[in-house]
Amino acid sequence: MFDPNYNPYASHRSVVYGRRGCVATSQPLAAQAGLHVMRMGGNAIDAAVAAAACLTVVEPTSNGIGSDAFAIIWTKGKLHGLNSSGAAPASISADSVRKLGHDRMPAFGWLPVTVPGAPGAWAELNREFGRMSLAEVLAPAISYAREGYPVSPTLGYFWQKAYEAYRKVSGDEFAAWFETFAPKGRAPMVGEIWQSEAHARTLEEIAESRSESFYRGDIARRIAKASADAGGFMTAEDLAAFAPEWVEPISVNYRGYDVWEIPPNGQGIVALAALNILNGYEFAARECVDTAHRQIEAIKLAFTAAKQVVTDPRHVNPGHVKWMLGEGFAAAARAQIGRTAITPQPFDLPKGGTVYLCTADGEGNMVSYIQSNYMGFGSGVVVPGTGIALQNRGHDFSLDEGHVNCLAGGKKTYHTIIPGFLTKGGAPVGSFGVMGGYMQPQGHAQVIMNTVDFALNPQMALDAPRFQWIEGRTVEVERSFPAHIAEALASRGHDVRVPQNSGGFGRGQIIWRDPQSGVLAAGTESRTDGAVAAY
Repeated sequence: MFDPNYNPYASHRSVVYGRRGCVATSQPLAAQAGLHVMRMGGNAIDAAVAAAACLTVVEPTSNGIGSDAFAIIWTKGKLHGLNSSGAAPASISADSVRKLGHDRMPAFGWLPVTVPGAPGAWAELNREFGRMSLAEVLAPAISYAREGYPVSPTLGYFWQKAYEAYRKVSGDEFAAWFETFAPKGRAPMVGEIWQSEAHARTLEEIAESRSESFYRGDIARRIAKASADAGGFMTAEDLAAFAPEWVEPISVNYRGYDVWEIPPNGQGIVALAALNILNGYEFAARECVDTAHRQIEAIKLAFTAAKQVVTDPRHVNPGHVKWMLGEGFAAAARAQIGRTAITPQPFDLPKGGTVYLCTADGEGNMVSYIQSNYMGFGSGVVVPGTGIALQNRGHDFSLDEGHVNCLAGGKKTYHTIIPGFLTKGGAPVGSFGVMGGYMQPQGHAQVIMNTVDFALNPQMALDAPRFQWIEGRTVEVERSFPAHIAEALASRGHDVRVPQNSGGFGRGQIIWRDPQSGVLAAGTESRTDGAVAAY
């Protein structure tokens, strides 16, 4: 009757306001799940966990029970950071992967699978700050898995793309993916009901055991057996060794606002370093070639430095992180930015494709949360009978022994997923995030500039056309990006490209809190099936 992904008209979304609670996610059913839990007596942390678990069911093209997760939480006047990313199996090494015939880490199969952290994050957040039981919080996700739900438009589009991709690499270790996510021999269509009893049972076991089963119980044994049967490196001991880690968020001050990110092994430091570089300029207008040019150059220089620094913090000099956020680095980067595009070169270091959601409640609690399987469904591996699609985070490891992010047993890799938070004068402004691989810190910087420099409301800050630096002098811009600015960038030496769709430009959510009234103002991503639920 109609094409759910076709719209020839410019859509308009307004800011959503609430007072007692607000949940912004990339999928409407997950937003409603979070709000339902909040209205049942839960707080913003309960709502975040409910929405996150629900997203593993209603948006499996981006995340799953086998995801990693990061969070920034504002509660009782303090900011808390949670790193729930897992390490590579203890027995794997760069040499062992090369001996299997690989010259770089593969994207699919068991080799890029690291220990999933999302179930541990849910339990830890619930234990530390939640008000309801984990079983109550996961109930909406379990219900959607068991009873089913209609597939939404963007979800259906990426599900079909994943189906086509996995068909090309299909083998015995991918059979469970097709059984779980293509039970009719194809990807489910938009509007079609999809359900998974295996997901429901696994989520129930996670809820009842407070995630213990996933790491040290029956689920862990099933994951380890599937790995052993496929010749993988993951063992029960690797899963049992995992624990989420509370960390101190890192920040820079940008024009009077403190912008916060999770420290490495996440790539949030890229956004902070880029903003610190841009602090040295004044921007008269958003739609101006000088603005776009400096943003692009700052991003590429921040990324170039981060690729030399970001990995498991136990494997890098902590002074390098401090250096990247310092004025010395920012000044050195600004000295390289001229009128024309540069091809960035590695710095001399000082010696020495995801779901994002945010929640807020009437008590002042706010959560910035992100979890991901990395490349769509991830590794393509599903643990038989569980619905657990495992992430492929290990794909970002290098096999070069001299690289800071070289694969090693028990090591965490460079991680793309990053939640963001904004404060001013020690008081919370709110949560923000833009998901999408290496687009994420670029989206963070653009959203913060849209908010702080150009006074855009949260919905406009997300809707504004985006760019994405790819490599060298190559930059992609959305089709809605002003043509005259794209042409001016090309005249300055940028290799400007315009993809057919906006799928690669990230998907974000924002919730700001008014410091006087406490009113919550939220925006959600127009590039996906995003929704805000508030009351």
